[in-house]
Amino acid sequence: MTPFESFASKAVPLPIDNVDTDVITPIGRVLEGAEALVRYAFESLRFAPDGSLRRDCPFNDPAYAGARILIGGENFGCGSSRETAVWALAGMGFSAVIAPSFGGIFFSNCFKNGVLPIVLAAEDVAAVARHAAGGSEILVDLGRQRVSAGALERSFEVPALRKEALLDGLDDLGLILKRQEALAAFETRDRLERPWVYLSPA
Repeated sequence: MTPFESFASKAVPLPIDNVDTDVITPIGRVLEGAEALVRYAFESLRFAPDGSLRRDCPFNDPAYAGARILIGGENFGCGSSRETAVWALAGMGFSAVIAPSFGGIFFSNCFKNGVLPIVLAAEDVAAVARHAAGGSEILVDLGRQRVSAGALERSFEVPALRKEALLDGLDDLGLILKRQEALAAFETRDRLERPWVYLSPA
């Protein structure tokens, strides 16, 4: 993965609660491959029944072209454990998602795929969305764990290991390999302290 750096970007406001992973990546499109994941992400929101783009969908608004931030509602990414939902967001160019809460598995999958999920209070998410309306930029600073939207600045929590992985551009395996020496030292010490754990079966 690419190391995560602080950035300022437009943000797409999607103030809808309980957007589940099937809305983000419909199962029928998942079966069509990686390109379809991105092309048809949020299909029910972006496209009318006749296949035309819906004018009332923020994803289709030129004001948000190039946005790297998505602002969602409560329980964003709920539903199934479909990791393709995060793949689609990343493929659409999103590096961060700001919401009051997330589906648990989706939240974890974001970190594993280089996307930063940011939890803010509902009133702060609403304020950030108002600032973003029309294309104003939002600053995301992972190092300082801060989101800035005009005069509004808020901190957010992020698990230490997940923060380290994003900043270093590492997946779970990369984090383990980074600690090889420490793991080897632990095993050596543990063999001395608990030799019975390492006995081979008779």
